[in-house]
This record gives sequence, C-alpha cells and structure tokens, in this order.
Amino acid sequence: MKPEVKRYSATVGTRTVTFETGKLAHQAGGAVTIALDDSVVFAAATMGGVREGIDFFPLSVEYEERLYATGKIPGSFFRREGRPSTEAILTARLTDRPLRPLFAHGMRNEVQVMMFSISADGINPLDVLAINAASAAIMISDIPWNGPVGAVRVGRVNGEFVINPTFAETEKSDLDLRLAGTRDAILMVECGADEVPEDVMVAALELGHKSIQPLIDAQLKMQAEIGKPKREATFEKAADEINKKVFARVSGPMNELLDKPLSKSEFYDGMGKLQEEILGELATVAAGANAAEYPSAKDVKSAFSDAEAAVVRERILGTGKRPDGRTPTEIRPIWCEVDISPRVHGSGLFTRGETQVLTLATLGTLGEAQELDNLSPIDTKRYLHHYNFPPFSTGEVKPLRGQSRREIGHGALAERALEPVIPNEETFPYTLRLVSEVLASNGSSSMASVCGSTLALMDAGVPIKAPVAGVAMGLVTDPTGRYKILTDIQGTEDHLGDMDFKVAGTKDGITALQMDIKISGLSTEMMKEALAQAHEARLFILGKMLEVIPQSRAELKPHAPRIITVKIPVDKIGALIGPGGKNIRALQEETKVKIDVQEDGTVYIASTDGVGGEIARQRVEALGETAELGRIYTGKVVRIVDFGAFVEIVPGMDGLVHISQLDSERVNKVEDIVNMGDEITVMVTGIDPTGKIRLSRQAVLEGWTLEEAQERDARKSGPRPGGDRGGRPGGDRNGRPGGDRGRGGNDRRR
Repeated sequence: MKPEVKRYSATVGTRTVTFETGKLAHQAGGAVTIALDDSVVFAAATMGGVREGIDFFPLSVEYEERLYATGKIPGSFFRREGRPSTEAILTARLTDRPLRPLFAHGMRNEVQVMMFSISADGINPLDVLAINAASAAIMISDIPWNGPVGAVRVGRVNGEFVINPTFAETEKSDLDLRLAGTRDAILMVECGADEVPEDVMVAALELGHKSIQPLIDAQLKMQAEIGKPKREATFEKAADEINKKVFARVSGPMNELLDKPLSKSEFYDGMGKLQEEILGELATVAAGANAAEYPSAKDVKSAFSDAEAAVVRERILGTGKRPDGRTPTEIRPIWCEVDISPRVHGSGLFTRGETQVLTLATLGTLGEAQELDNLSPIDTKRYLHHYNFPPFSTGEVKPLRGQSRREIGHGALAERALEPVIPNEETFPYTLRLVSEVLASNGSSSMASVCGSTLALMDAGVPIKAPVAGVAMGLVTDPTGRYKILTDIQGTEDHLGDMDFKVAGTKDGITALQMDIKISGLSTEMMKEALAQAHEARLFILGKMLEVIPQSRAELKPHAPRIITVKIPVDKIGALIGPGGKNIRALQEETKVKIDVQEDGTVYIASTDGVGGEIARQRVEALGETAELGRIYTGKVVRIVDFGAFVEIVPGMDGLVHISQLDSERVNKVEDIVNMGDEITVMVTGIDPTGKIRLSRQAVLEGWTLEEAQERDARKSGPRPGGDRGGRPGGDRNGRPGGDRGRGGNDRRR
C-alpha cells in the first residue's frame, strides 16, 4: 500500500521551502526531502550501536552530488560519481558544524546523516537546503538531539539584503553569508564578502537569524505530528566522585604550571607528566587488591581532561590570564618574509607565535583554469587556493592519505578571503594557484594562510585590490553568564574553549568569516563584540605585513609568463586554430609560447621569452588584417598549380599569383620560380566580390603602382576560353592551362 506523504512548508524571506516525508527510505531513522522551486535535496539520519574502544562521538555527515540531478553524465572515465567534489565536501562540513554541538556531551552511539541531490535547477544553490534537510531528518527520527536548526543564505544586491538569493543574484551580491542556528542563537557562520563593513555584517547576521525561524517552526511541527519516539543512547562520563577527586588533586599543580607563560610543548609536556602521576596514584591496582575498587585509566583520563578545561577556563574568566601569558586581546609575535624561492612566481612566509605558513604562487594562462564538473552553473575557476597540513607541523608522525576534509575546508576559506581582491581577467589575464604549506601549527593556520598568501601575491606582482589579513577569535563562557572573547587563539584555547571564529579582511572591510562553536549558540551581541575586536587585530597584523612589502611589485618575476592580449575577428578563430588544432600547435611549438583563444576572439599569448612572444603576437595580429589593394606583403607559398601559386599573405588568407605575374620574364613552369614554402613579396592587385585575391610579384619587381599593375594586367590578359581574367583553370589562347601570352624564357630569379 502506498504510504501517506506529509508536506510542511515555510516561507523564508519571500520564497517557499517545502519539506516532504513518508514516501522515501522507510528503514532509515528519519528521511525527508526539501525543495525550493525545482531544487530538491534528500537526507536520511540513522543511529546505530556503540563502537567499542572509542572516546569520541562517532558522527558522520556525508553529502554527495548526483549529476543526474541536473541532467548531466559525469565526465570521468567511468562515467559515474567518484570521490566527492570539493563543493560536496564543503557542503558536508557546512552541515556537520551546526548539527554536532546539539548532541549531548559524551554520546557514543554511531550516528550517520547522508544527503544527496535529487534535482538541481541551476538557479538555487543546494548547500543551505542540505542543512535544513539534515536537521529535519534527525528531528523526526528516533535519534536524541537538541535541535532543530534552520539555515539560510543572505546576500546583498544594490545595498539591499536578499534571503536565499539565486546563483544569478549571488553573482551581483557583495555578500554571500550562510548562517545556521537554533531558535535563540547562531551556531554556524560561513561567509565571503567584498570588503563589507562590520556594522553591515552584524545587520546581515541579525536578519539571517530572524529568517530561520519559520524553518524551525516547520520542523517542530513535523516532530510533534510524525516524529518517532527517541531511543535511549549510550553516554560516557566519569563518575562525579572520580571527577571531584581528580580535580582536587591536580588543580593546584595545574595552576602552578600555568603561572608562567608556556609554549605549546611546555604546556603539553607539563600536563602529560601530571596526568601520568595521577594515573599512577588512582588507576594502578596495588598487588593483591581488588581491581573493581579502582577507577579505570579511561575514567581518570576523562576526569583529568575535564579538570584541565575547568582550570584553564577559570583562569581566563577570573584573571584574564591565558596559558601563554597573554591578555585576552594580545596578538602573538609576528614576523614575515617574501621572495623565499628563487624560481617560483611569488612566495610569502608568515609566522605568528608558533604557527608558520609558507605560501607559493604560480601564474598560468587562462587555459589552465580548473574545469568544474558539478551542479553549479559555474564551470571554470581561475583562482585556486590549496592548503596542506603535514603531520610534522604539529610534531607528529602520521600516514599520508591525500587531502583531508579539514585541508580542503581551510583552503576554501583562504580562497574565499582573497577572492574579492584578485584582479579580473580583463585586467590581469592569468590563472592563479596558491599553495599554503603549514610548516608549524599552534592555532589559526588557516588565517596565517590568508596572510602568507597576500604576501605571495604581492611578491608575484599581482595587482591585488588591497592586502588581506586574518585572525582567529575565541570564546570562553560559564553557566553564570561570564564570558571572555580572545584574540588570536592558539591550539589549547581552540581545544578547551567554546568558539573558533575566523575573520579575514582588508583595512576597509570583511572578506571572509567562518564560525564554529561547541556551545548551544552565540548571540549577535557577542558576535558584534568579536567582530570589533577582530577589526583592531586585523589592522595590527596588516601593519606588520606591510612593513615587509608595502605594495605589489611593479613587475612580474623573471620566470613568470608575460601575457600579451590580442583581439582578432571571431570568424578568424578557426584559421588560428586550424584543423584539429594544427595551426595553433605549430605556432606554439615554433615560438615556445602558450596560446589561449576565447570565444569573443580575445587571444592570450603567454611567454617567458620576449622574442617568441613578439613573433606570436605579430602572427596572431595578422589574422585580423584584411587585404588592401596596392599593399605589398611578404608571404609564404602554400599551394602550387599549373597556372600559378597561392601565397598566404597573412595567416589564414591567401591569394593567387598567376604564372604571368610571377616574374618580369616569361615563365614556362611555376616551379622554375617558386617552390612550396618559399617566401616571396607580392602586391595585391585585385579583390573580387567573393573575396578572392589577385597578387602580382612582377609588379613588385618592376616597381609598378597599383594603377600600372592593373592596367598592364588588363591589357595583356583578355578573355580566355573556359577561364577568367584571373588565370584560373581553363587555359589561355596558346593552350597553356591557366597561362597567358606572356614572355618567354625560364629565368629562375625569385
């Protein structure tokens, strides 16, 4: 029997979002689809048992792009979706971040949320739909969770905010803000912006939080009407007695350790030794004793971790002292360098405290832009930012298994931060690839990547709109309402604190935001304070960077390609490319350049050799030329027939030199004067209505004017049976194919 389908709608901004459930995936814990116009995303949430031996919550959130959703067959060899695209990975991360904080602390049951696209109209982005679908699937499932969350995108077009803008509207927007939150607070922010001021950003955050309320209402209604009873989950937490005993034993030594400023290694070494001591005291079973009377090592470690967090947090809230001795607004020491590598096109080294990132820039042709095979209407990308986080950067040894989701996410964040200042391709016709190598990490390596990348771009001579810097802000709260916002957090503060709020921008405004929190939400007042504090920090960091390189270099590095731009008529593109790309390949091989041709006839020539680039430019420019009567050209013989030779006077354009016009003396055979590939100088003496060109070498040899050449040609070239006055096939009165009554002799002068 066909199941009953239930639909729930919410008006978000001026548009309607519809949840549907009951038709699909009955054996999942909860399953829904969400639709906005013709864009539809499916989500299913399921809870399993407890995986033995783990000390974390095993939540996995997966999103997969199905190209059938937009009527496309994957371009891979296997013609099926393989490894998730960068966009799919970013959407999975975007969804995970607001879901995770709302699961109870200590939960150990496996939970999996899976989403994929069913329909993509190319008009509406799918990422915020995925967040709402995932939340709704968990809400109606048997999984215990403290949701729901709602998510929207906020744009700003012509100074006006737009909720859930289309792709087309986003292209015109100076703001691309994705926000997720609960009824009372904001949980997650991801944003790219074109130097948007802090007050505008706060207004967008407030509007976004207000706009998610109908989505939350719809999900609460779904749960009330069709939600399953929640299952019992397994939680792991040390007994209160053990927690108290461990805290009483270690809080004093921890405070003594923290009374002096500590480096990362000093902090972890000191805490490690203290943990070993408490394990030896509490978890080591004495000879002949009953093991059941002793707490497990696992419980002692858990209690120690809780005590560490409590001590560090109280010191920050009570005294304003951070583990490394800084005040809440103090930034770690900064030093920078540029021009690190002698061969790359640009390089920048940025060091802040114990975090160090080296970014290297490569400039390429527009033809090297990345081709995208996804559900977005954007099919190429000319600015790429990649981020690598090797294990040695934290003093660890780990197997290398390709880029992690974190690496992909941090690269995308740095890319988003710098994208608004990258010059457009009309001004700077290059593809740009930046690679940030994290060489040492103790917090905020993604924001260090932004700073290092700005240095690398300026070192490369890229005319960026303005330099960009980034800083990571933290937060520590307690149940009484006390809180402290921390500037430039390090790893310990990220791990033990409540927020990681990354802010990047120029001196004039914000270009990127990313916020992750571990508590149940953040008020807009807290975000406003964090943004103001981040603004001051950003200006300080920019000052340190500009001391090293105050502006982009006036010239590109010697090894960077120089790009020459030439415009040719669209109907000449085929002549430049040639059959199967033959012509353009030959020109590239001959001149040692790279050539990219755009659909509008714009041609980009990239060369590190000025001579080769200039030759290629002249050849390409010649395609735009038209034959002029009376003009003298030096061209190449491209075809020989009995009645004359065809000469290419400009690329893709040739004309006929009749045998009678090849020399001042009579010519019996064309090959007596010219051969294939020879270069000869000719005058254009005629262009017929169909565009056929008549050339004369004799006119050049004898110094005739155009009028003289035309008059002499007409006088000696009367009508020919079966032919025309141009000497084309048919023969002359003497019976020579395509010939005339010209002079005798076989002079081989050229």
